Amino acid sequence: MSYLGVGVSPGNVPVYHGSDLKVVDRRVRLAELILRTVICGLALLAAVLVATDTQVKEIFTIQKKAKFTDMKSLVFLVVVNGIAAAYSFVQILRCVVSMVRGSLLFNKPLAWLIFSGDQLMTYMTVAAIGAAAQSAVFAKFGEPELQWMKICDMYGKFCNQVGEGIASSVFVCASMVIVSGISAFSLFRLYGGNKGSKTSAGW
Repeated sequence: MSYLGVGVSPGNVPVYHGSDLKVVDRRVRLAELILRTVICGLALLAAVLVATDTQVKEIFTIQKKAKFTDMKSLVFLVVVNGIAAAYSFVQILRCVVSMVRGSLLFNKPLAWLIFSGDQLMTYMTVAAIGAAAQSAVFAKFGEPELQWMKICDMYGKFCNQVGEGIASSVFVCASMVIVSGISAFSLFRLYGGNKGSKTSAGW
């Protein structure tokens, strides 16, 4: 039985016919391209915001300069965002080439490679944000029990810019989660029973 071009298997699992599958492919590829472009831009922005953030404070005629290298978590955040931007740029090129050339064979090894890369980048981004956020909390509120000062009371501009970088990273992470879902969909549908999906439009 079919309805609006979508067949229904005996197990009530929708099976897309050729024309419908191509439409789904185009939409998914476009969504992936947009998301990876957003990730590349925001990751680069986050890395630049944190890496260029400095503030000089004069304390009793002694100048103290705050910079991102003073906190290892911020260094990690910059490195991860840089890697995410570079990785996303490569994936953007792949998406563009795929869309321009039209139909490419999307084999399982390539699908696994993309899926694994997206998963790795997602976990790395989550780890970097978690570490940076924890350091930011200590810098903002201090830790009286350990006699840690509220650094942001002295370096307000520095903390604000770091906060903007972390916020950009959060959007990068959220977009990476969605992209990971798309790559998972692209991978596991190759193991489905629909033969058309094995040689559908490439990525």
